[in-house]
Amino acid sequence: MSTAGQVIRCKAAVAWEAGKPLSIEEVEVAPPQKHEVRIKILFTALCHTDVYYWECKGYTPLFPRILGHEASGIVESVGEGVNDLKPGDHVLPIFTGECKECRHCLSEESNNMCELLRINCDRGVMLADGKTRFSINGKPIYHFVGTSTFSQYTVVHVGQVAKISPTAPLDKVCPISCGICTGFGATVNVAKPKKGQTVAVFGLGAVGLAAAEGARVCGASRIIAVDVNPRRFEEAKRFGITEFVNPKDYDKPVQEVIVEMTGGGVDRSVECTGSVQAMISAFECVHDGWGVCVLVGVPKKDDAFKTHPMNLLSERTLKGAFYGNYKPRTDIPMVVDKYLNKVR
Repeated sequence: MSTAGQVIRCKAAVAWEAGKPLSIEEVEVAPPQKHEVRIKILFTALCHTDVYYWECKGYTPLFPRILGHEASGIVESVGEGVNDLKPGDHVLPIFTGECKECRHCLSEESNNMCELLRINCDRGVMLADGKTRFSINGKPIYHFVGTSTFSQYTVVHVGQVAKISPTAPLDKVCPISCGICTGFGATVNVAKPKKGQTVAVFGLGAVGLAAAEGARVCGASRIIAVDVNPRRFEEAKRFGITEFVNPKDYDKPVQEVIVEMTGGGVDRSVECTGSVQAMISAFECVHDGWGVCVLVGVPKKDDAFKTHPMNLLSERTLKGAFYGNYKPRTDIPMVVDKYLNKVR
């Protein structure tokens, strides 16, 4: 029996207050409006960004709210004006979007800074009418980054939905919607290490491991991991890590340790922790003349990056990467296809 055009009642994990345990509630999910898609979420993961906004330390509080943004599912119904998706399509909801019409989407120099749909953590309503699609007994429940995947059903703007191959295992490709692309793309699309070069990866969470895999695929000769948890090193070897540095083992800045290890610094570094001190270390450990540092981790709201200007004047390059420099609707289906075809 079709549920298109009807309110769906389902379970969702609702954050009622900052830092308080999520509560499994029955929520009402309204039908999709113009340019919207209602998705049945089959798999969802927990990203540290969800935790940041659940804790709400230094951020604008917006509760009650349904968090979650790393997920996979199947289209249940579509709203007016949605022509490239249909019920039954396998999809990944993405926390940032691609309208395909703005200056950023049309630019060859900007991949995912869409003027309409770029990530907005403070907006808890849909663009079409400024209202939520979630409610409990008539009380609005706010959205999170346009996805809110901690719900059995969610409503997402079509520009934030990547249609993928129906043969893709949704449990396996779920992390592609956030962490995997964020780390892997930061290395292969932004840092772009050449074969035989050295790469340092700061942080061995999911994003850092994906960044390390990117370095391995690019043919890096040495991939140095920096993390304060030594238990992560053994598993990280599967992703190409060749050496491990724990900053706690030294009485000097870790960037100095890496410079000494590599005879002047690494060729590329990718920072995946969000720690400002790690960002500084990642930048200052790259070789002068050609070294490139890519920042990926999200810092705290009031953090400030500081380094001596000579580190830049010595022809080191500092870059930032957002979602691995991938266009959500255009590129992500191809990333999934590469996974399916084992293309490296």
